[in-house]
Amino acid sequence: MTQHQSETQDIQPTTDTADVTVVEDAAPGADTSADTAGGANGTAAASARPVPDLEREGEIAADYLEELLDIADLDGDIDMDVERDRAIVSVVGGDLDDLVGREGTVLEALQELTRLAVLTSTGHRSRLMLDIGGYRAGRRAVLSELGRTTAQTVTETGEKVRLDAMTPFERKIVHDAVAEAGLRSESEGEEPHRCVVVLPA
Repeated sequence: MTQHQSETQDIQPTTDTADVTVVEDAAPGADTSADTAGGANGTAAASARPVPDLEREGEIAADYLEELLDIADLDGDIDMDVERDRAIVSVVGGDLDDLVGREGTVLEALQELTRLAVLTSTGHRSRLMLDIGGYRAGRRAVLSELGRTTAQTVTETGEKVRLDAMTPFERKIVHDAVAEAGLRSESEGEEPHRCVVVLPA
């Protein structure tokens, strides 16, 4: 049996560290032309986009996930939140390791399926973020520390460092941590082998 709770959190938006993180963080297949288009045309295109109802997206996602948990005969509670410009849905409690998978591969697939469920219901692509069993929260802490320590190494040696391949979610966290440390980072390679390269000042 599952239940879901809704909380809305007001968080001030922050500036992305680089264009590459904006593109990587977009929903698969989403039109990102407004991020790079200049002048009035780009502004007009951005203003013409419908403003998503993030709480509604969270509710649709929660209903979809509740059905999934029932089919899989798994126990779990579903929490909803809004952070910056996306809905955040978390499944907590119970033994949920199978829904995370090795290195989060199953979680990533479930996130895409949940976004498709929202798209089917609303007609608009979603940037919804799904977390299961606190996996993403744990990875965020680990990757933020990785970004900080790598930035320190690059500062001390003056040489760039290339990290292991990561998902777009993971790269975004590292980019942010490196930027907070005062350095610049880029993404190189093709999926699924795309990685972060931290550059000296």
